[in-house]
Amino acid sequence: MNGLRKQTNYRIHTDAIKQNLIPPKLTALQKSFVYADEADMLNVAMFGKTAKEWRDENPLLKGNIRDYASINQLICLSNMENLNAVFINDNLSQSERLEKLNKIAIQQMTVLENVDGRKLLIESKK
Repeated sequence: MNGLRKQTNYRIHTDAIKQNLIPPKLTALQKSFVYADEADMLNVAMFGKTAKEWRDENPLLKGNIRDYASINQLICLSNMENLNAVFINDNLSQSERLEKLNKIAIQQMTVLENVDGRKLLIESKK
């Protein structure tokens, strides 16, 4: 995926978290938990599991769940970061955001993975 687009969407997402979800008097460690919680919420919406659940299920694999995501899943995650930023700014609760984002992930993956039986985006085979 285009690195600039990924970086831009990540910045929009983390800025919304910083502006709306992080109280001013948290320590750096406490702030990191808020960011990790939001990242895991996106993981649950997209993959149906947290990063820890994935690591526990895949102890022999290096990296994290997103390192093994398809290009279509990464595109969807990027879109979800943007949408989550909007939902955070609209003061939706995390449970409301999770429900909306999961529905969006299902819809987007259906579109990205199969249109009239054809793949829209196919990863290059090496």
